[in-house]
Amino acid sequence: MKILGIIPARFASSRFPGKPLADIGGKSMIQRVYEQALKAKNLHKVVVATDDARILSHVLSFGGDAVMTSENHPSGTDRCFEAFQKSGGGSKYDYVINIQGDEPFIEPEIIDQLTMLLDFKTEVATAVKKIKDYKTLFDPNVVKAVLTMRKQCLYFSRQTVPYVRGYEPETWLDHADFYKHIGIYAYRSDVLEQISHIPTSPLENTEKLEQLRWLGYGYKVYAIVTEYESFGVDTVEDLEELNKNI
Repeated sequence: MKILGIIPARFASSRFPGKPLADIGGKSMIQRVYEQALKAKNLHKVVVATDDARILSHVLSFGGDAVMTSENHPSGTDRCFEAFQKSGGGSKYDYVINIQGDEPFIEPEIIDQLTMLLDFKTEVATAVKKIKDYKTLFDPNVVKAVLTMRKQCLYFSRQTVPYVRGYEPETWLDHADFYKHIGIYAYRSDVLEQISHIPTSPLENTEKLEQLRWLGYGYKVYAIVTEYESFGVDTVEDLEELNKNI
């Protein structure tokens, strides 16, 4: 099985323009993500998919692989599909893993754990982590995943789900398992092409979560439960906090 790792990295961002090139302890964010992804044992190649010549030039300058993609992609998945095509497509790779470009210290082990779900039958795979504190549980910026006993994803929401009937919210962690979604995806190559062409869905537009489009059209998404934490940099304040801890 051949697996391509793709890191979408666009320059424009309403909250943090130029984020991939932001300095973190002497290295750019995109370089740190790229180097972490290279440490994963089960990826055959890692490539940055960008829409900006500055990012492309920077990645090539530190010896990385990168491809230029359209500025008009509405999501990272769409950008992944174009990069996948330019990297050889389904004739060369069986699965594509979409690695978030704003997680500079992503654990390579999360990537390798995710690959354990890939058996040519799995359509889409992702990662979750058990929630252990109430701040995370009730934070609408933290996406929650509801799983079956076989770790198939039933739903994703910014709301706290499931609802624990009969108990006060401040005791819910004592009575149910809740999972934080970690935004990394593995797509079977043919499924990546399919989901790049289906229209948006009502649930996706309501919660602003792309993965609800796939569930809405009947695609099966499975999850690995990891103990590794993820930390995304969304704002300049996030970056400042991160640099304090380096």
